[in-house]
Amino acid sequence: MVLTIHYSVINFEDSSVFGIGDLAFIIEPSLSLSKNLNLALVKSSGLHNKNSRQGKRGPAKKDLKVGCAGAAKNSEVQEDVNKRTAEMIEKTVTLEPQKVTATEDLEEKVPMQPKMENDTTERGVDNYKLGDQVFGKPSHLLSPSNKDVDKLCVGLGTLSGQDITNIDCDFKDPQMCSLYAPDIYSNLRVAELIRRPCSDFMETLQRDITQSMRGILVDWLVEVSEEYKLVPDTLYLTVYLIDRFLSQNFIERQRLQLLGITCMLIASKYEEICAPRVEEFCFITDNTYTRGEVLKMESQVLNYLGFQLSTPTIKTFLRRFLRAAQASYKVPSLELEFLANYLAELTLVEYAFLKFLPSLIAASAVFLARWTLGQKCHPWNATLEYYTTYKASDMKITVLALQDLQVNTKGCPLHAIREKYRQQKFKCVASMSSPKILESLF
Repeated sequence: MVLTIHYSVINFEDSSVFGIGDLAFIIEPSLSLSKNLNLALVKSSGLHNKNSRQGKRGPAKKDLKVGCAGAAKNSEVQEDVNKRTAEMIEKTVTLEPQKVTATEDLEEKVPMQPKMENDTTERGVDNYKLGDQVFGKPSHLLSPSNKDVDKLCVGLGTLSGQDITNIDCDFKDPQMCSLYAPDIYSNLRVAELIRRPCSDFMETLQRDITQSMRGILVDWLVEVSEEYKLVPDTLYLTVYLIDRFLSQNFIERQRLQLLGITCMLIASKYEEICAPRVEEFCFITDNTYTRGEVLKMESQVLNYLGFQLSTPTIKTFLRRFLRAAQASYKVPSLELEFLANYLAELTLVEYAFLKFLPSLIAASAVFLARWTLGQKCHPWNATLEYYTTYKASDMKITVLALQDLQVNTKGCPLHAIREKYRQQKFKCVASMSSPKILESLF
């Protein structure tokens, strides 16, 4: 028996239901992928989309579980991290094929992403035209400023006199990589400073799409990932690839959904054991885009990125930080894990969170999750500070912004992530709410 599910293209037709700025949504009959999905973005000018054609969906993928990536931090090994971090930064920057530009200094208390120039012509980078759109060559990778590096090295040091639980004592489990975890995560902290999307591409480059359109696309991709049972890493990498491409490449709104499914195709090939076929991604757009169009866009994205797909995402750091958070529990808390993952995923649809580093968002999600589950003790402790390298004061702005997302359930029309985590298998963590955060916590 073949399961047939009808999907639709995110289109741009004249209509008026309820608006976000100059946009409006049409959602009929629901956002569930088990029914007909018609997500329309509308602008006053109105544009015609391609005629959709019904296709057939291939067999569903088997569910895959994501194992918790462990990591190691022995006090003896930790003493050498500072030196190795500086060496890694030199090697990382030296190996990059593109020119490296210096970043702006981080703010004193809230580490944010380095600023990136969008005008490629000023840096001597030629543009090439494909169809009606202009794409830059593979992006320039940024190097962290001296202030960033110094702060990172200090954070990777030791916290003397503190009661810190060793979360890397399980040397018998080879999947935990206990021996190499300090080096792994030190390298990831350097990488997140370098390979970041621009945080203001909507204001400086994109003239035909808006923040709301990006949010609708990501919200829809969340449902696609659930339908095909993709691992969370695939979703995070998909959003990262979309933002990286949009950071320096102008794209028309008719092709935004094409970019979305193409980035999910690339991310699936990178993360999944059995990635969905190209035809399946064509089908979820109601066959609005052909196989050839998807493959052409795939080539454009990969060539722009220089085939560099490896990057630390929020999920990468969240595994490590949750392991540190669970150290204070006698029995691991599933609610803590689900709630932190829920809060982290909420940031994917919000363009404003691009200015925060993935590690900072992951740490803030753990902070808010612990505060939501109980207010008897401080949500941050010495173990978490040691393994995340963030103090509570560093996370104040991010935690408060994240709590606004958590409690503002009626103000956001994008419900895919909330509906996902209202399921019993996730212990209905999306239904939880947190009390007002006290200033004394920071």
